[in-house]
Amino acid sequence: MKKGKLFFWTLIVALVLVLAYVKYSKNKETQAKMIPMGKGGPQTLRASGFVIEYSKLSNTLSANGSVLAQDEVQLQPEVSGRVTYLNIKEGSIVSKGTLLLKINDADLKAQLAKLNTQIKIAQANLNRLAELIKINGVSQAEYDAAENTVNNIKADMQILQVQIDKTELRAPFTGKLGLRNISLGAMVSPSTIIASLQNISQLKMDISLPEKYASVIHIGDKLQCTIAGMDTPFSASIFAIEPQIDEMTRNLTVRAIIQTANAAIMPGAYVKVNLKLKEIPNTIMIPSSAIIPDDRYTKVVIADSSMAKFVKVEIGVRTENEVQILNGLKVGDTVLTSGLLQVKPGTIVQFSSTTSNSAIK
Repeated sequence: MKKGKLFFWTLIVALVLVLAYVKYSKNKETQAKMIPMGKGGPQTLRASGFVIEYSKLSNTLSANGSVLAQDEVQLQPEVSGRVTYLNIKEGSIVSKGTLLLKINDADLKAQLAKLNTQIKIAQANLNRLAELIKINGVSQAEYDAAENTVNNIKADMQILQVQIDKTELRAPFTGKLGLRNISLGAMVSPSTIIASLQNISQLKMDISLPEKYASVIHIGDKLQCTIAGMDTPFSASIFAIEPQIDEMTRNLTVRAIIQTANAAIMPGAYVKVNLKLKEIPNTIMIPSSAIIPDDRYTKVVIADSSMAKFVKVEIGVRTENEVQILNGLKVGDTVLTSGLLQVKPGTIVQFSSTTSNSAIK
Protein backbone atom coordinates (compact mmCIF):
# COMPACT_ATOMS: atom_id res chain seq x y z
CA MET A 1 0.00 0.00 0.00
CA LYS A 2 2.79 2.36 0.95
CA LYS A 3 4.61 1.50 -2.24
CA GLY A 4 1.50 2.41 -4.28
CA LYS A 5 1.18 5.84 -2.62
CA LEU A 6 4.90 6.54 -3.17
CA PHE A 7 4.59 5.70 -6.86
CA PHE A 8 1.49 7.92 -7.17
CA TRP A 9 3.16 11.00 -5.64
CA THR A 10 6.36 10.43 -7.68
CA LEU A 11 4.24 10.40 -10.85
CA ILE A 12 2.49 13.64 -9.83
CA VAL A 13 5.83 15.45 -9.18
CA ALA A 14 7.26 14.30 -12.53
CA LEU A 15 4.16 15.52 -14.39
CA VAL A 16 4.39 18.95 -12.71
CA LEU A 17 8.05 19.30 -13.70
CA VAL A 18 7.32 18.38 -17.33
CA LEU A 19 4.46 20.91 -17.58
CA ALA A 20 6.68 23.63 -16.07
CA TYR A 21 9.49 22.95 -18.58
CA VAL A 22 7.07 23.04 -21.54
CA LYS A 23 5.63 26.37 -20.37
CA TYR A 24 9.14 27.83 -19.91
CA SER A 25 10.20 26.73 -23.39
CA LYS A 26 7.13 28.28 -25.00
CA ASN A 27 7.67 31.56 -23.20
CA LYS A 28 11.33 31.70 -24.30
CA GLU A 29 10.43 30.93 -27.90
CA THR A 30 7.75 33.65 -27.86
CA GLN A 31 10.25 36.20 -26.54
CA ALA A 32 12.76 35.43 -29.35
CA LYS A 33 10.25 36.10 -32.12
CA MET A 34 9.25 39.48 -33.50
CA ILE A 35 5.88 40.70 -32.32
CA PRO A 36 3.14 40.60 -35.00
CA MET A 37 1.26 43.89 -35.51
CA GLY A 38 -2.22 42.66 -36.14
CA LYS A 39 -3.40 39.61 -37.99
CA GLY A 40 -1.41 39.22 -41.23
CA GLY A 41 0.26 42.60 -40.74
CA PRO A 42 3.96 43.52 -40.63
CA GLN A 43 6.13 42.55 -37.72
CA THR A 44 8.08 44.86 -35.49
CA LEU A 45 11.73 44.60 -34.50
CA ARG A 46 13.48 46.35 -31.66
CA ALA A 47 17.05 47.17 -32.72
CA SER A 48 19.94 49.56 -32.25
CA GLY A 49 20.52 52.26 -34.84
CA PHE A 50 23.15 54.70 -36.05
CA VAL A 51 22.20 58.17 -37.28
CA ILE A 52 24.43 59.29 -40.15
CA GLU A 53 26.28 62.58 -39.89
CA TYR A 54 29.21 63.97 -41.82
CA SER A 55 32.50 63.10 -40.16
CA LYS A 56 36.24 63.40 -40.76
CA LEU A 57 38.23 60.36 -41.89
CA SER A 58 41.72 60.38 -40.40
CA ASN A 59 43.29 56.96 -40.43
CA THR A 60 46.75 55.44 -39.99
CA LEU A 61 47.57 52.36 -42.02
CA SER A 62 49.95 49.83 -40.47
CA ALA A 63 51.77 47.21 -42.55
CA ASN A 64 54.95 45.15 -42.75
CA GLY A 65 57.83 45.33 -45.20
CA SER A 66 61.31 44.07 -46.02
CA VAL A 67 64.44 46.10 -46.76
CA LEU A 68 66.06 45.57 -50.17
CA ALA A 69 69.36 46.66 -51.68
CA GLN A 70 69.16 49.04 -54.63
CA ASP A 71 70.75 46.31 -56.77
CA GLU A 72 71.57 42.74 -55.79
CA VAL A 73 73.01 39.79 -57.69
CA GLN A 74 74.30 36.31 -56.98
CA LEU A 75 77.71 36.12 -58.67
CA GLN A 76 77.92 33.00 -60.85
CA PRO A 77 80.37 32.06 -63.66
CA GLU A 78 79.13 31.58 -67.22
CA VAL A 79 81.29 28.50 -67.93
CA SER A 80 82.66 25.49 -66.06
CA GLY A 81 86.30 25.03 -65.08
CA ARG A 82 88.94 25.39 -62.40
CA VAL A 83 89.38 28.76 -60.66
CA THR A 84 92.87 30.15 -61.28
CA TYR A 85 92.29 33.66 -59.90
CA LEU A 86 90.02 34.73 -57.04
CA ASN A 87 89.55 38.33 -55.90
CA ILE A 88 86.63 38.10 -53.45
CA LYS A 89 87.42 40.12 -50.33
CA GLU A 90 84.39 39.54 -48.14
CA GLY A 91 82.63 42.69 -47.04
CA SER A 92 84.68 44.97 -49.29
CA ILE A 93 83.41 47.53 -51.80
CA VAL A 94 84.31 46.81 -55.43
CA SER A 95 83.89 49.03 -58.46
CA LYS A 96 81.98 48.14 -61.59
CA GLY A 97 84.17 46.07 -63.96
CA THR A 98 86.54 44.77 -61.27
CA LEU A 99 87.87 41.27 -62.11
CA LEU A 100 86.63 38.99 -59.35
CA LEU A 101 87.33 35.51 -60.71
CA LYS A 102 89.20 33.81 -63.55
CA ILE A 103 88.67 30.26 -64.80
CA ASN A 104 91.45 28.27 -66.52
CA ASP A 105 91.42 29.17 -70.22
CA ALA A 106 94.72 27.61 -71.36
CA ASP A 107 93.05 25.20 -73.82
CA LEU A 108 90.95 27.99 -75.32
CA LYS A 109 93.99 30.23 -75.77
CA ALA A 110 95.86 27.35 -77.44
CA GLN A 111 93.02 26.91 -79.92
CA LEU A 112 93.01 30.67 -80.56
CA ALA A 113 96.77 30.64 -81.21
CA LYS A 114 96.27 27.83 -83.71
CA LEU A 115 93.60 29.81 -85.52
CA ASN A 116 95.88 32.86 -85.58
CA THR A 117 98.43 30.82 -87.52
CA GLN A 118 95.76 29.49 -89.87
CA ILE A 119 94.33 32.94 -90.56
CA LYS A 120 97.75 34.26 -91.54
CA ILE A 121 98.23 31.44 -94.07
CA ALA A 122 94.68 31.71 -95.39
CA GLN A 123 94.92 35.50 -95.72
CA ALA A 124 98.22 35.26 -97.59
CA ASN A 125 96.68 32.71 -99.97
CA LEU A 126 93.68 34.98 -100.53
CA ASN A 127 95.94 37.94 -101.29
CA ARG A 128 97.86 35.84 -103.82
CA LEU A 129 94.68 34.70 -105.56
CA ALA A 130 93.43 38.29 -105.62
CA GLU A 131 96.41 39.21 -107.80
CA LEU A 132 96.01 36.15 -110.03
CA ILE A 133 92.31 36.74 -110.67
CA LYS A 134 93.14 40.14 -112.12
CA ILE A 135 94.98 38.42 -114.99
CA ASN A 136 92.60 35.48 -115.16
CA GLY A 137 95.23 33.27 -113.55
CA VAL A 138 92.62 31.52 -111.35
CA SER A 139 88.91 30.96 -111.55
CA GLN A 140 86.36 32.94 -109.61
CA ALA A 141 85.37 29.74 -107.79
CA GLU A 142 88.91 29.23 -106.48
CA TYR A 143 89.02 32.81 -105.21
CA ASP A 144 85.60 32.52 -103.55
CA ALA A 145 86.64 29.29 -101.78
CA ALA A 146 89.76 30.97 -100.39
CA GLU A 147 87.70 33.96 -99.23
CA ASN A 148 85.23 31.65 -97.47
CA THR A 149 88.10 29.92 -95.67
CA VAL A 150 89.34 33.27 -94.31
CA ASN A 151 85.83 34.26 -93.16
CA ASN A 152 85.24 30.91 -91.44
CA ILE A 153 88.51 31.14 -89.52
CA LYS A 154 87.66 34.68 -88.42
CA ALA A 155 84.25 33.51 -87.20
CA ASP A 156 85.85 30.65 -85.23
CA MET A 157 88.30 33.11 -83.68
CA GLN A 158 85.43 35.36 -82.57
CA ILE A 159 83.64 32.40 -80.97
CA LEU A 160 86.78 31.40 -79.10
CA GLN A 161 87.34 34.97 -77.90
CA VAL A 162 83.79 35.07 -76.51
CA GLN A 163 84.44 31.79 -74.68
CA ILE A 164 87.67 33.19 -73.25
CA ASP A 165 85.87 36.35 -72.10
CA LYS A 166 83.31 34.17 -70.30
CA THR A 167 86.08 32.68 -68.16
CA GLU A 168 86.27 36.05 -66.41
CA LEU A 169 83.75 37.17 -63.80
CA ARG A 170 83.60 40.93 -63.29
CA ALA A 171 81.51 43.11 -60.98
CA PRO A 172 78.37 44.20 -62.90
CA PHE A 173 78.01 47.31 -60.70
CA THR A 174 79.71 49.02 -57.79
CA GLY A 175 78.67 47.33 -54.56
CA LYS A 176 79.53 45.43 -51.40
CA LEU A 177 80.66 41.80 -51.59
CA GLY A 178 79.06 39.18 -49.39
CA LEU A 179 80.60 35.98 -48.04
CA ARG A 180 82.38 33.84 -50.64
CA ASN A 181 81.44 30.20 -51.07
CA ILE A 182 84.51 28.83 -52.89
CA SER A 183 88.29 28.83 -52.67
CA LEU A 184 91.08 29.25 -55.22
CA GLY A 185 91.46 26.09 -57.31
CA ALA A 186 87.86 24.97 -56.91
CA MET A 187 85.92 23.48 -59.82
CA VAL A 188 82.91 25.67 -60.64
CA SER A 189 80.00 25.62 -63.04
CA PRO A 190 77.28 28.11 -64.07
CA SER A 191 75.17 26.89 -61.12
CA THR A 192 77.90 27.73 -58.56
CA ILE A 193 77.18 30.82 -56.45
CA ILE A 194 80.53 32.49 -55.81
CA ALA A 195 79.22 35.28 -53.54
CA SER A 196 76.60 38.01 -53.45
CA LEU A 197 77.05 41.62 -54.53
CA GLN A 198 74.79 44.38 -53.24
CA ASN A 199 74.53 48.05 -54.03
CA ILE A 200 73.59 49.53 -50.65
CA SER A 201 74.24 53.15 -51.53
CA GLN A 202 70.45 53.57 -51.64
CA LEU A 203 68.15 51.15 -49.82
CA LYS A 204 64.52 50.47 -50.64
CA MET A 205 61.80 48.23 -49.27
CA ASP A 206 58.76 46.30 -50.43
CA ILE A 207 55.52 46.60 -48.45
CA SER A 208 52.50 44.32 -48.74
CA LEU A 209 49.11 46.01 -48.27
CA PRO A 210 45.54 44.62 -48.33
CA GLU A 211 43.85 45.35 -51.65
CA LYS A 212 41.20 47.54 -49.98
CA TYR A 213 43.86 50.26 -49.59
CA ALA A 214 44.73 50.37 -53.30
CA SER A 215 42.67 53.52 -53.88
CA VAL A 216 44.28 55.51 -51.05
CA ILE A 217 47.96 54.75 -51.72
CA HIS A 218 49.83 57.21 -53.94
CA ILE A 219 53.35 57.69 -55.22
CA GLY A 220 55.12 60.18 -52.98
CA ASP A 221 53.31 59.16 -49.78
CA LYS A 222 55.57 59.37 -46.72
CA LEU A 223 56.06 56.40 -44.41
CA GLN A 224 57.25 56.17 -40.81
CA CYS A 225 59.24 52.96 -40.27
CA THR A 226 60.74 51.07 -37.36
CA ILE A 227 63.08 48.08 -37.14
CA ALA A 228 63.56 45.83 -34.13
CA GLY A 229 66.61 46.96 -32.18
CA MET A 230 66.47 50.54 -33.48
CA ASP A 231 65.19 53.17 -31.08
CA THR A 232 64.84 55.88 -33.70
CA PRO A 233 62.25 55.51 -36.49
CA PHE A 234 63.20 56.40 -40.04
CA SER A 235 61.29 57.71 -43.03
CA ALA A 236 60.66 56.38 -46.53
CA SER A 237 58.76 57.52 -49.61
CA ILE A 238 56.67 55.40 -52.00
CA PHE A 239 58.05 55.59 -55.55
CA ALA A 240 56.43 52.60 -57.30
CA ILE A 241 53.21 50.59 -57.02
CA GLU A 242 52.66 47.11 -58.47
CA PRO A 243 50.00 47.47 -61.21
CA GLN A 244 48.07 44.37 -60.14
CA ILE A 245 46.76 42.61 -57.03
CA ASP A 246 48.30 39.28 -56.06
CA GLU A 247 45.58 36.70 -56.78
CA MET A 248 46.76 34.36 -54.01
CA THR A 249 47.19 36.81 -51.11
CA ARG A 250 44.83 39.58 -52.33
CA ASN A 251 47.57 42.04 -51.41
CA LEU A 252 49.15 44.94 -53.26
CA THR A 253 52.93 45.44 -53.23
CA VAL A 254 54.36 48.95 -53.09
CA ARG A 255 58.03 49.94 -53.16
CA ALA A 256 59.55 52.79 -51.18
CA ILE A 257 62.93 54.52 -51.03
CA ILE A 258 64.46 54.74 -47.55
CA GLN A 259 65.41 58.36 -46.99
CA THR A 260 67.50 57.87 -43.85
CA ALA A 261 71.12 56.75 -44.03
CA ASN A 262 71.81 54.36 -41.15
CA ALA A 263 74.28 51.48 -41.04
CA ALA A 264 71.85 49.55 -38.83
CA ILE A 265 69.37 49.31 -41.71
CA MET A 266 70.39 46.22 -43.66
CA PRO A 267 68.88 44.40 -46.64
CA GLY A 268 66.48 41.70 -45.51
CA ALA A 269 65.46 43.50 -42.30
CA TYR A 270 61.82 43.24 -41.19
CA VAL A 271 60.17 46.66 -41.06
CA LYS A 272 56.98 47.89 -39.40
CA VAL A 273 55.45 50.68 -41.46
CA ASN A 274 52.89 53.35 -40.57
CA LEU A 275 51.24 55.52 -43.21
CA LYS A 276 48.99 58.39 -42.24
CA LEU A 277 46.28 58.43 -44.86
CA LYS A 278 45.10 61.72 -46.28
CA GLU A 279 42.41 63.31 -44.12
CA ILE A 280 39.00 63.28 -45.80
CA PRO A 281 36.54 65.88 -44.47
CA ASN A 282 32.75 65.60 -44.75
CA THR A 283 32.58 61.90 -45.43
CA ILE A 284 30.08 59.28 -44.26
CA MET A 285 31.31 56.67 -41.80
CA ILE A 286 29.13 53.93 -40.32
CA PRO A 287 29.88 51.10 -37.86
CA SER A 288 31.19 47.90 -39.42
CA SER A 289 28.36 46.04 -37.65
CA ALA A 290 25.87 47.72 -40.00
CA ILE A 291 27.32 46.09 -43.12
CA ILE A 292 25.62 43.02 -44.63
CA PRO A 293 28.13 41.22 -46.91
CA ASP A 294 26.64 39.60 -50.00
CA ASP A 295 28.01 37.63 -52.94
CA ARG A 296 27.05 40.39 -55.39
CA TYR A 297 26.45 43.55 -53.38
CA THR A 298 27.24 45.20 -50.07
CA LYS A 299 24.05 46.24 -48.28
CA VAL A 300 22.81 48.00 -45.17
CA VAL A 301 19.33 48.30 -43.63
CA ILE A 302 17.86 51.75 -43.01
CA ALA A 303 14.64 52.78 -41.30
CA ASP A 304 12.54 54.55 -43.94
CA SER A 305 9.44 55.95 -42.20
CA SER A 306 10.02 53.34 -39.46
CA MET A 307 10.04 50.51 -42.01
CA ALA A 308 13.10 48.42 -42.83
CA LYS A 309 14.59 49.04 -46.27
CA PHE A 310 17.63 47.26 -47.75
CA VAL A 311 20.02 49.61 -49.55
CA LYS A 312 23.03 48.79 -51.75
CA VAL A 313 26.12 50.81 -50.82
CA GLU A 314 29.61 51.38 -52.17
CA ILE A 315 32.28 51.20 -49.50
CA GLY A 316 35.67 52.89 -49.35
CA VAL A 317 38.25 52.82 -46.58
CA ARG A 318 37.81 50.46 -43.64
CA THR A 319 39.12 51.35 -40.21
CA GLU A 320 39.16 49.11 -37.15
CA ASN A 321 35.48 49.75 -36.31
CA GLU A 322 34.05 51.82 -39.15
CA VAL A 323 33.51 51.73 -42.91
CA GLN A 324 33.49 54.68 -45.29
CA ILE A 325 30.38 54.89 -47.49
CA LEU A 326 30.97 56.40 -50.92
CA ASN A 327 27.47 55.95 -52.38
CA GLY A 328 24.05 54.77 -51.23
CA LEU A 329 23.49 56.70 -47.99
CA LYS A 330 22.94 60.32 -47.01
CA VAL A 331 23.14 62.43 -43.89
CA GLY A 332 20.11 61.86 -41.66
CA ASP A 333 19.61 58.20 -42.60
CA THR A 334 19.44 55.77 -39.69
CA VAL A 335 21.06 52.38 -40.28
CA LEU A 336 20.46 49.28 -38.20
CA THR A 337 23.42 47.99 -36.23
CA SER A 338 21.67 45.00 -34.63
CA GLY A 339 18.92 42.55 -35.52
CA LEU A 340 20.22 42.18 -39.09
CA LEU A 341 19.62 38.43 -39.11
CA GLN A 342 15.92 38.83 -38.22
CA VAL A 343 14.96 41.87 -40.26
CA LYS A 344 13.07 41.62 -43.55
CA PRO A 345 12.00 44.30 -46.05
CA GLY A 346 8.95 46.07 -44.66
CA THR A 347 9.59 45.13 -41.03
CA ILE A 348 8.56 47.91 -38.65
CA VAL A 349 11.65 49.07 -36.75
CA GLN A 350 11.55 50.38 -33.19
CA PHE A 351 14.95 51.64 -32.04
CA SER A 352 15.90 50.72 -28.49
CA SER A 353 18.87 53.09 -28.80
CA THR A 354 20.60 55.22 -31.42
CA THR A 355 24.09 56.68 -31.67
CA SER A 356 25.95 58.96 -34.09
CA ASN A 357 29.48 60.12 -34.87
CA SER A 358 29.10 63.09 -32.53
CA ALA A 359 27.79 60.84 -29.76
CA ILE A 360 30.74 58.45 -30.21
CA LYS A 361 33.22 61.29 -30.09
